[in-house]
Parts: sequence; structure tokens; C-alpha cells
Amino acid sequence: MRIELLTVGEAFQDLIFMSLPRLPRLGEELRTPHFVATIGGGAVITATAAARLGMRSAIVSALSADAARALRGDRVSVVNVRRPGEPHAITVALSTSADRSFVTFNGVNDRLQARLPAAVARRRAAHVHFAFSPADCARWAAIAERLRTRGTTTSWDFGWDPALPARDLFWRLVRAVDFVFVNEIEATAYAGVRRRDEAARFWAAAARNVVIKLGARGSHWIAAGIGVRAAAPRVRPVDTTGAGDAFNGGFLYGLLRGRTRRDCLRLGNFVGARSTLAAGGVASLPRRRELPS
Repeated sequence: MRIELLTVGEAFQDLIFMSLPRLPRLGEELRTPHFVATIGGGAVITATAAARLGMRSAIVSALSADAARALRGDRVSVVNVRRPGEPHAITVALSTSADRSFVTFNGVNDRLQARLPAAVARRRAAHVHFAFSPADCARWAAIAERLRTRGTTTSWDFGWDPALPARDLFWRLVRAVDFVFVNEIEATAYAGVRRRDEAARFWAAAARNVVIKLGARGSHWIAAGIGVRAAAPRVRPVDTTGAGDAFNGGFLYGLLRGRTRRDCLRLGNFVGARSTLAAGGVASLPRRRELPS
């Protein structure tokens, strides 16, 4: 059976310390009764979100044994490029009610990008979603263009990397993929502008389709100068880790099931909002039966 969605990118073990009264000062130890260890990373969360909605999903990443087991438990097909003895990546998140700080040990992810192209070439999918900051934009632009020639659509969530816009052929890569996902801060920063309307005009010219995630204010899809917006449901978030990647999974589910633009945004908003109701990016992802009618 053909895979509908293949996600490609980094994976992490997320260690989340929540409900801190503040971020610790130098030399200070804070204690909290609220802690969660879970799987994370854009490719992991997006694949899991789509799979829980009933989509045939697969992932290519460098995964810990626990992450691979959890993904298979959600019926995600796993291609694990981590080799025996290599350390998996770990992220520690310190979370207050208003802010978060992170420390990451990158582990095998430092060697991941060299292994991804061959693994991607061996898998067939209707859509491939990339979730990492590419070191070699020319190589990945060529891969995206090659995928299009065989009828595969693509999307990319670069996350925030201030060095990325200056990398050779980054903007060719942006034009090569079918969908670019950015949050509101990334949209203005990558465009080199300050105002939201300027960012919208920039991305309308730079990308085939851009989806701007606006958090509690919903989302905005821009293509060929046409913009569509959708509001987000109101929730009381517990933890926003991975909410943007959860949005991607809901949006891509709608896209690959032929839903309208506004419906795709609404699905992304709903799944992203639901992901904030528990710590980590996957614990509260909804099932298909929970989708709004």
C-alpha cells in the first residue's frame, strides 16, 4: 500500500520541565513536580499527527529505540538511519507559564543529512514533508525538483535558522517545494521585513504556496497573491512544544484528502491547538473521530 505522507528530518528525546516559577539564574537549582519525557522533532510530530488521523504515514530519521517503538505503535512506518552505538539527540526544555528555554545535545543529527537523500529515494509517497534546516540547499532543491517530476508533492518547515537565507540557492529551494510552512516570526525574519503585510507580499512572490502559522490567531495560506485565513479554536494550553509541527500534520491530512484551502487551515489549527493540551508534542494529538464536523 502506497504511503500518503513521508516525513523527513531530525528526531529528539524531549525532557520537559514544566510549571517553573521562572527560568533559573546562574548557579540556581529550581525544582518542579511536573516533568515529561517524550519523543519530539518536527518529522516525528508531523508523522504522528497525520497517522492518528488515519493517514498512511512513514518517517525517515535517526531515532532512538523508544522513538521508533512509539512511532510504530501509532502505525507510522519507520526508516531509521541511526547506526548501532550512535547517540540519539536529546533536548531539555525549561518551561514557565510565559516562556521556554532549551538545551540540545544533537548526537547523531550532526550526521543525519548525509544519509537522508538515499533513504528518501528508496521510498515512494504521495507527499514528502521535510523538517530540518538544510546545509546544502542546492542538493535539496534538486531532490525536490526530482520528486515533482515523478508526481510527488513536497513541503518544508525549516524552523528558525538565522544563517539559512544567506546559504547558496536557499531561495531556489523555497521555489522548488510546493508548500513552505513558517510561523509569524519566521515569515518576517526570513523575508527581512518588519511588518506582516510586507512579509505576506514577499512570500507570495517567493514561494508557490506559503502557510503562515499565527498561533492563537489561526493561520494564513498565500498562493499566487490569493490569501485565505482561518481562526484557531480557543484552548487553555498546557505546553506549546511541537504545536507548529502538529499543525503541519493536520494541514497535510486535509491537503492530501482533497479538502478546501480553508478546511486545510482549520484542520491544522485544530490539531495544533489540541497538541497544546498536554506536555510534549504528541500526547494529546487527536484521532480522526475527534475532528470537528
